[in-house]
Amino acid sequence: MCEVQKQGEKGRGEEIKKKKKKEKREKTDFTTDKILQLKLFLPARFSGRSAASRQVLGGDFGSGNGAFCTSQDGKGLLPSALSHPQMSTYKRATLDDEDPLDSISEGDGYPNGFQVNFCGPRSSLGCWAQRTRPEKQLVVLVAVLAAVLAACLLGLIFQYRARPSAVCLSEACISVTSSILSSLDRAVNPCEDFFSYACGGWIKANPLPDGHSRWGTFNNLWEHNQAIMKHLLENTTANVSSEAERKAQRYYQACMNESKIEELRAAPLMELIQKLGGWNITGPWAEDNFNATLQKVTAHYRTSPFFSVYVSADSKNSNSNVIQVDQSGLGLPSRDYYLNKTENEKVLAGYLNYMVQLGMFLGGTDEESTRQQMQQILDFETALANITIPQEKHRDEEVIYHKMTAGELKELAPAVDWMPFLSMVFHPVELNESEPIVVYAKEYLEQVSDLILATDKCLLNNYMIWNLVRKTSPFLDQRFQDAEEKFMEVMYGTKKTCLPRWKFCISDTDNNLGFALGAMFVKATFAEDSKQVAEEMIAEIKTAFEESLETLQWMDEETRKSAKEKADAIYNMIGYPKFIMDPKELDKVFNDYEAVSDLYFENVMQFYNFSARVTADQLRKPPNRDQWSMTPPTVNAYYSPTKNEIVFPAGILQAPFYTRASPKSLNFGGIGVVVGHELTHAFDDQGREYDKDGNLRPWWKNSSVEAFKRKTECMVEQYSNYTINGEAVNGKHTLGENIADNGGLKAAYRAYQNWLKKNGEEETLPTLGLTNHQLFFVGFAQVWCSVRTPESSHEGLITDPHSPSRFRVIGTVSNSKEFAKHFSCPVGSPMNPLKNELPSSPLERRPTSPVLSEVRSTVKTSLPLARW
Repeated sequence: MCEVQKQGEKGRGEEIKKKKKKEKREKTDFTTDKILQLKLFLPARFSGRSAASRQVLGGDFGSGNGAFCTSQDGKGLLPSALSHPQMSTYKRATLDDEDPLDSISEGDGYPNGFQVNFCGPRSSLGCWAQRTRPEKQLVVLVAVLAAVLAACLLGLIFQYRARPSAVCLSEACISVTSSILSSLDRAVNPCEDFFSYACGGWIKANPLPDGHSRWGTFNNLWEHNQAIMKHLLENTTANVSSEAERKAQRYYQACMNESKIEELRAAPLMELIQKLGGWNITGPWAEDNFNATLQKVTAHYRTSPFFSVYVSADSKNSNSNVIQVDQSGLGLPSRDYYLNKTENEKVLAGYLNYMVQLGMFLGGTDEESTRQQMQQILDFETALANITIPQEKHRDEEVIYHKMTAGELKELAPAVDWMPFLSMVFHPVELNESEPIVVYAKEYLEQVSDLILATDKCLLNNYMIWNLVRKTSPFLDQRFQDAEEKFMEVMYGTKKTCLPRWKFCISDTDNNLGFALGAMFVKATFAEDSKQVAEEMIAEIKTAFEESLETLQWMDEETRKSAKEKADAIYNMIGYPKFIMDPKELDKVFNDYEAVSDLYFENVMQFYNFSARVTADQLRKPPNRDQWSMTPPTVNAYYSPTKNEIVFPAGILQAPFYTRASPKSLNFGGIGVVVGHELTHAFDDQGREYDKDGNLRPWWKNSSVEAFKRKTECMVEQYSNYTINGEAVNGKHTLGENIADNGGLKAAYRAYQNWLKKNGEEETLPTLGLTNHQLFFVGFAQVWCSVRTPESSHEGLITDPHSPSRFRVIGTVSNSKEFAKHFSCPVGSPMNPLKNELPSSPLERRPTSPVLSEVRSTVKTSLPLARW
């Protein structure tokens, strides 16, 4: 039966074979086309489809339409629509020498040449054996083509993933690239010394200019601003819209009137000394006149012998101004100069020579007697230094804040007749013994009172007049300028030079009439949309900062909630105070001040009197946000704890901190870090003691306070290990600024990451070979490129609350895991230390693995403003 059936099947097969041979001749062209299509199938599918190919390549292998899967033997790649683990669908051609029945054993044949085989894994070898030689060749050819295509596509994958961002070739990008490149030192490994890597080229190209003890990017920008102010003050046809601005011009003109100044010589100050009762160094003096002299030199000429007195917001009631008293009275920048005599011998000798010179210029007839009396004054200042509280201990305002009445103050320090003194200083405000007064350094006031009572009255008078002489001598003739330059050479290591007079006059005009001058500066330089740009930047940094608060494991939930509320409440002041752009309001502020164009010394004394009246007027008014502590041209920024506000003058909203055309990486690394720095000050070791309304009170839970202190102790230790010329950084004194530097960098980088998520990767700068993430850190570091004399470095270490520029860079980046990641710094390298449990800020959890001292404030506060 089986044999008959087989013979029947064989007969039918023969008939089919004859029929197929006939059809074959008719369809030769058709089958040839199919062969060509099969050979070109994969290339044709993907040619000219690069975008679609990338989309496909981003898919999951072995699933999804148009994805790729391996063939059964694992040797090739086939389109997934034609492949399945247990089902293969393919197209084949019928050739002359081919027996079509050889492949019909387990499938159905179709006239158009398609065939579906149901060969499972176990029968794959059998299926392959049944193939004709052309079929086998064709399958091999398809497999080879698929393999080649797969290799090409895999190459495209890696090329696409490694493809660098587009390069910015605009004029602005090329310019900033040139600046960055010239500042770098490629010979330095960034993981070994990032400051030298970022600034080595700048330091080589920028030797310290004559007449300067320090030089950096801040100075470059300040000189740029000075040149603009010079033009505005000298151009009488400039856009001057208020009388206040004209007063600033006259003040500057009087300062530049050197012939008149030389003509008067020392006469203006000598006459003033006589009005105050005389000076024993230059002639007779009025004895038994201690309190009267103290009242006058303090009230009318803004000197601060023994102690300082001013008006500012009450730290524990920030909506109210109050009289405040603090330690003061030293002629040198720090108590350390007096107490470490061996180390500072040259400075003390230079200071004494300077004192003697000025005494002789003012009428001293005998140099030996003058030197003897000046030595007595220096000894008295040394006694004051002995009772002065060190700066690091003066940081804890909760400890040094003491509120009392004027009557209680008299009991605390009876050497001063307080009621007549305060009444003259704050005239015409009426005061009585119940007037509230905040006293800082209570122990100092007790001891200075005892010192006054134990000191000869002649020496006390000599010391008080010396305070006046030291403050006002720069406004006299060239002899006094030369004497000061000679002392600065000893004090700061500056080389004597002929500093252009106009630079001195610009700085003095800015110090005293800076808001009138600032109105002119803003109109000439500050675009209004700069405010919007700054506000957007602040918002982005603030968002990033608040996100960081959410990650703090050591902070309890209640404190975290209050901290976020404080961050939300921080007020932004950008560019300038509003009143200066209203000519009427500006004139109202300076209405009681007059300046003439030919009497410089008199203009300065009139300003001191005017300033005293303004201070007195504030006493009965609430604190005013429009009262800034920096003028608009200032290259700096600050945070005010009692106002809970951050202030960014127009002067700093420029390159290298910000330019519209620069990559975002540089702007976030520049002005972004400045913003983050000031925001972090609200939560540093001093700022954290103030709540969202600016009141000094304990609003942190004790557990969070203790955790914060433990973390900051690590930062104190880190920075105390840094040295310059063998002299260590004071980690306690610089703690607040170090916290702000670390927290500011962290917040700015997080904000930059957030920006990238929203906007995508930006163009890179040409030739640098730096990613934008690396560029962020380079931009941050190059803000601090600077050079400094050894003497100036010493002065900075004992007076400046900021760490030296070098350590503001390496101290910060060595605490940044993001920096280590993007520069591939191995664990254990100097910029990625092995043993480092230090958080990048006490306000950040790190996994285990900014201001210029030249800037002078026009408004004092009980707590030194946290400046950049």
